[in-house]
Amino acid sequence: MNGQLRRTTAPALSELEWKARCELAACYRIFNALGWTELIFNHITLELPGPERHFLINPYGLTYDEVTASNLVKIDLDGRAVDCSECDVNPAGFLIHSVIHRARPDARCIAHTHTTAGCAVAALSLGLECTNFYAAQLHNEVAYHDFEGITVDQGEGPRLLASLGGKSAMILRNHGLLACGPSVPEAFYLLWRLERACQIQVATYSYGSPVVEIPDAVAERATQQLKSFDPRGDGARRIFEALRRKIDPRLYEI
Repeated sequence: MNGQLRRTTAPALSELEWKARCELAACYRIFNALGWTELIFNHITLELPGPERHFLINPYGLTYDEVTASNLVKIDLDGRAVDCSECDVNPAGFLIHSVIHRARPDARCIAHTHTTAGCAVAALSLGLECTNFYAAQLHNEVAYHDFEGITVDQGEGPRLLASLGGKSAMILRNHGLLACGPSVPEAFYLLWRLERACQIQVATYSYGSPVVEIPDAVAERATQQLKSFDPRGDGARRIFEALRRKIDPRLYEI
């Protein structure tokens, strides 16, 4: 593709699919603005409405700032393109997403990152410590999965699902971060809180000072306070739309 943007989908798209494409493309642009990128790697996937169980994913070979609503690739659960896309999909990247999408219908959007802070915390034996404001909002909300190498082995799928359980945030040890949710804004906001908790933890350790742990009871209260403050997830939508407004829609609706 030589990095060139091209329309990869059939021109006749339902209003629901086009809306989903614009939202996911905007999310890729937001990730790019936040620096949550890793060359042409990593993914944010979104299940489209409808009985077919089709998903949108970024074309393999484009950076996040090149992703648009129309060049997102529509694939099935096996990672095969089901539209007229000329773009490739990274099979290793979609493996993690596919096993979670297949088993967790509530996980309509899944995001995976290799940020410096996320990878650093993923390499610590204790993982995420409850020592800051954002970590306290994730009390007992984060799962862990041990590193098994590059995720190309289908046999890892059941173990990954067992590690995730019913949670929606996961630290892939020695690897990176993952978050899922019923919508793009909810998955984004969960990942943002996890990323911020990791960033602050890494910054705290850089000072070399003793770390003050937040008591479990206080962290549990903070986590429940967040849920009661925003029970319908409206806050996630407002945050996402605020960031989306910073992006010129002409860039991601092409």
